[in-house]
Amino acid sequence: MVNKKFDVIVVGELNVDLILNQIESFPEMGKEKLAEQMTLTLGSSSAIFASNLSSLGARVAFIGKIGNDSFGDLVIDSLNEKNVNTDMIIRDANLKTGATIVLNYDEDRAMITHPGAMNYLNLEDIKTDYLSNARHLHFSSYFLQPGFRNKIGKLFKWAKELGLTTSFDPQWDPEEKWNLSVQNTLPFVDVFLPNYNEFLLLTGKDDINQAFDSVGEFANTIVVKNGNNGSILWQQNQIAELPPYLNKNVVDAIGAGDSFNAGYIFKFINGNSPEECQRFANLTGAINTTAAGGTGAFIGYSKIMKLAKERFGFDE
Repeated sequence: MVNKKFDVIVVGELNVDLILNQIESFPEMGKEKLAEQMTLTLGSSSAIFASNLSSLGARVAFIGKIGNDSFGDLVIDSLNEKNVNTDMIIRDANLKTGATIVLNYDEDRAMITHPGAMNYLNLEDIKTDYLSNARHLHFSSYFLQPGFRNKIGKLFKWAKELGLTTSFDPQWDPEEKWNLSVQNTLPFVDVFLPNYNEFLLLTGKDDINQAFDSVGEFANTIVVKNGNNGSILWQQNQIAELPPYLNKNVVDAIGAGDSFNAGYIFKFINGNSPEECQRFANLTGAINTTAAGGTGAFIGYSKIMKLAKERFGFDE
């Protein structure tokens, strides 16, 4: 196998999260409510995935677009701190780095996002030389990146032609239109990583088995995140369900799905079986909930594994 500079190159959105925890009650028009805790941290599905995958030990690079502002500085500094290569991130002085305000309630949350620069990343910003330096391509948050509307299949096809493996987490559609051609996209995606509700909405089905059947002719591997119910893996019409690792003292669940993705892809690029990838993904999703924000619990492989053993009884 030809040696590549990076194990994984991530294409996606970049923003910061302003997280408010321990909120006394839901906001009401004309009234002021108090939050006992506040955290300003690296946000976005793609960045959390990249950061945590790098913390697990993969060599990760990022392609994205941000403003030339203080939030952009925070994004770059946070990724660099986790050893994610940021050389291919575009900084545009005419744009603002995106930001999400997160109102966190136990294991659920409400969010408001200003997209900013993430609206302007597009296929033309990606160069063949960029992709050729990596073994694997990951893309998140399709519906937050209009520059890839109706082009995401082209990106994955391009990556496959260059010899990369691929993964895709579509994330939630704020417009709730779910206009994604899975038939033109999934043939070029090795690992598709929606959550349970997203998968049903994308396929227009009310039942998970019907959803699998609807894409069975052209999908490769599908791993459905199902929160406290664990995860469901579909491959060649075979289904495997694995229970979750439950954290009894959840700090917050921000980024848990992205950490699940990071765990799965870390094992995937290292040649592990689908079941091993799925089990480790369940673990990293749970580990995410032991610290605030999406990246707080991911501080190096040995420490992550120590936490896994102490909190969840996981032993490699």
